[in-house]
Amino acid sequence: MSGVSVRGDDSTYDVAVIGYGPTGVTAANLLGARGLRVVVLERDAEVFSRARAISTDEEVVRIWQRAGLAERLKPDMLAERPLDFVDARGRAFVSVHPTSRGHGHPPQMFIYQPALEKVLREGTDRYPNVEVLLRHECLRLRQDADGVELTVVGTADDSVRHLRASYVIAADGGSSLTRAQLNVGYEGRTYDDRWVVIDTKMLRPWPDHDRLRFRCDPARPAVDCPTPLGHHRWEFPILPGDDETYLTTDDAIYALVARYGIGRDQIEILRATVYSHHVRFAARFRVGRVFLAGDAAHAMPPWIGQGMAAGVRDAANLCWKLDAVLRGELPQAVLDSYEAERKPHVREVTRRAVRVGRVITERRAAVTRVRDRVLPAMNRLPGFSRRLQDSHWIPEAHYADGFQARPRTKASGHQIPQPWVTGPDGGRVRLDDALGNRWLLLHGGVPVPQPGWECLDVPSLTVTPAGSRPVEGTLVDSDGVLLPWMTGRGVTTLALRPDAYVYAAAAAGAQLPPPPVGFTPAPRTSTSIAS
Repeated sequence: MSGVSVRGDDSTYDVAVIGYGPTGVTAANLLGARGLRVVVLERDAEVFSRARAISTDEEVVRIWQRAGLAERLKPDMLAERPLDFVDARGRAFVSVHPTSRGHGHPPQMFIYQPALEKVLREGTDRYPNVEVLLRHECLRLRQDADGVELTVVGTADDSVRHLRASYVIAADGGSSLTRAQLNVGYEGRTYDDRWVVIDTKMLRPWPDHDRLRFRCDPARPAVDCPTPLGHHRWEFPILPGDDETYLTTDDAIYALVARYGIGRDQIEILRATVYSHHVRFAARFRVGRVFLAGDAAHAMPPWIGQGMAAGVRDAANLCWKLDAVLRGELPQAVLDSYEAERKPHVREVTRRAVRVGRVITERRAAVTRVRDRVLPAMNRLPGFSRRLQDSHWIPEAHYADGFQARPRTKASGHQIPQPWVTGPDGGRVRLDDALGNRWLLLHGGVPVPQPGWECLDVPSLTVTPAGSRPVEGTLVDSDGVLLPWMTGRGVTTLALRPDAYVYAAAAAGAQLPPPPVGFTPAPRTSTSIAS
């Protein structure tokens, strides 16, 4: 490479994050909050201007809460919006109002991704231990027994530097160069249909502009989606005989939306692009000290809005484990549980997305006629309607395998709900803010001594019923959610991981299974109200 200046650099980091999209920036915030030294490499200079993801869910916002950013993000989101599947005439044959799983935030929120990423990036500015290198790209990774050496080029000046990290999170997208360097396969398929995605600014509202509609018209299906901050999105398939280039022009776009009564004076077209739907999974999520996350590890169709969310879940699952290993709390073997926990959930979410997509994109007229007649009739039946409303579009991130104790209970591998609780000082906070992102014993009743855990100085809290007087060492279940959740699973004592998933559980009067092999909790400062 001519004109390249090579600068020796002995910079050493705990974790290098490749990619500064939602997955990478979430990882940087979570790791930064834990005091680890992090470097982020991003080839682009600015936040990507196109809004790719358009929705998220309560569990993902709960993760951003853990990073201290949820309340900054939520004002720029649209919450509590209904979802309609409509026929060719615009009549709803299924309407859904998403219901909460108890994570402490609205069950579904629409986002404007550039604004969201801006806030997430500003979040990393809080941490002097996080270094962000924009316009830098990783050319080569070389692993050894102690870490990873990264050869990094600065695309602004062709400078080359060598960095070293104990671990690497590669969140560099579906065309991940890191995955290619590791020679990891990306198995799956790309759908034949291509879609034009249109982002607009709303100049003048129209009736029901704030409802998500899947327009299940066999002639040309469409996604008609509100997005916050005065934006709106449409997505249309490119049909046989269409001129793909023409469909991205203003004239073509105005013609497409005119069928829904939207005039030229009501929207400003910001951008239109064409993309394909993919269903793909990396053959491995981990190669030694390098971990694939987000689109670098998996890609799914957009129908239930979980592409970005899956990557954020990846980051949450992985970051606390990396922190535990780097601090000597857990052996490296815990890192194998990242793929064991995340890959099955991503596959199930993808299956759900594919099924929903089939309803939306069905083009056989005879099938859609039956669908449009039968489903509205069934939806009028109280039992069917209630079941439909209670069925969650997004499969719960329940980890049947992975890092949890044996024998299992009905609570094992589940994340506990997050109600409002009252701490010893009488203040009401969300549960995770009281737990403090740490290993913790949670008692739902009279505490049973747990010497196997207590000898390791694992802190303990007792949950008391709503209306109880808050005292030191207790949390009052102000919403009356947490204690019934434990009772319904037949347990009264939980050993919680730092991500609020149940590692071990025991029934009344029983002993918990022992702590993980090699578990040696490191002292850490907590800002929890219950500390």
